[in-house]
Amino acid sequence: LLIPSVLLNIYYFINAKQNTGISVVEVLDGDTILLEQKTRFRLRQIDAPELQNCGGLAAKNELTKLVKNKKIKIEEQILDTWGRPMGLIYVDSVLVNQKMLESGWVRYHHDKTSQTKILSEIGVSVKAAKKGIFSEMCRQTENTEQPKCNIKGNIDPQGGVKRYYYPGCAQYQFAIVEKDLGEKWFCSIAEAEKAGYVRAATCR
Repeated sequence: LLIPSVLLNIYYFINAKQNTGISVVEVLDGDTILLEQKTRFRLRQIDAPELQNCGGLAAKNELTKLVKNKKIKIEEQILDTWGRPMGLIYVDSVLVNQKMLESGWVRYHHDKTSQTKILSEIGVSVKAAKKGIFSEMCRQTENTEQPKCNIKGNIDPQGGVKRYYYPGCAQYQFAIVEKDLGEKWFCSIAEAEKAGYVRAATCR
């Protein structure tokens, strides 16, 4: 992977600032911050909802409380596939990546760091506790707000294919609408198809 020189400069700028700490000037969303010199930086091992999705603003607000206008230390920094810097961040001795997972407003993202074991365990326990985005606010099997809009729209995490399920589909009862991922409820098949969803193969 060829990394543009501007991104390598960002990488070395962050490393050079480690002794004094790096200022966080803005929080862009639940897993991305803006450092001094307008450097975008992403937190490893977590995935926050897009701002327009369920829990997106809550995740941003949580991260804002933890880091905005504070100095952070960065450890285990890497460049991702697109050459963007990411890593584990600390405010004093507090691992912010861990605090975000504990809040329930982000998902655990598989990665290999020195903190993988504890972070993965927290990811499992928060999901089991149905906290934050794993609560019924974002993760639903029934549309309690609009019961008549009962068509479930799912998005394949691998290929991104959008499929809908209606009552009577073989997998309908097992389909979960995860609104933090952008999945939706629809009131009609026409509405689902207009949004780019296709009928699931198990629907006859």
